Amino acid sequence: MVNTERLSVVVQAGGESRRMGRDKGLLPFQEGTLIQRVLERVTPIADEVLVTTNNPESYGFLKLLLYPDDYPGRGALGGLYTAINAAAHPLVAVVACDMPFVNTDLLNHQRELLISTNSDVVIPHTGEGLEPFHSVYRRSTCLPAIEAALEDDKWRVDAWFSRVKIQQLKPEGIKIYDPDMLSFFNINTPDDLQTALQIA
Repeated sequence: MVNTERLSVVVQAGGESRRMGRDKGLLPFQEGTLIQRVLERVTPIADEVLVTTNNPESYGFLKLLLYPDDYPGRGALGGLYTAINAAAHPLVAVVACDMPFVNTDLLNHQRELLISTNSDVVIPHTGEGLEPFHSVYRRSTCLPAIEAALEDDKWRVDAWFSRVKIQQLKPEGIKIYDPDMLSFFNINTPDDLQTALQIA
């Protein structure tokens, strides 16, 4: 029987960032790289850890399963499909490789909320917007919904949300697990990197 609560964690390692000028996942961070920092944080809660990347030769040192895009050139929505499709388990947490303060207490809460409310997605809403790359998804319902959006030539990462049951986690709920809302701090520029290193 399938364990309906087992969790795959997928770290999305994109390509070269225009603002950073290089692959963000490979940026030096403390004793390793930025993606290693993220992986160290999420591995304790995962039944499986995967990385999506279109530069697998650059990430071979991780000794993890690496998955290129199923829908090349389809941006964040194609990347999200790849992440959820690659996962072996019924529940899938998707996080970005440039978020050094990804929060496992928060992700665990999102997973529990998804199960208790029988939702398909539990996604944080920071007050400024949704955070699809610190979210937990139900593979069986999300995958066909995303695929349908892609086939309809949709590009927005939320283009399929109307097809599934979404549970938004508001700031007051997030702050119980992450008082400073650092989970969603992502590194886009050299200045962001310096700020993150100071916080870390």
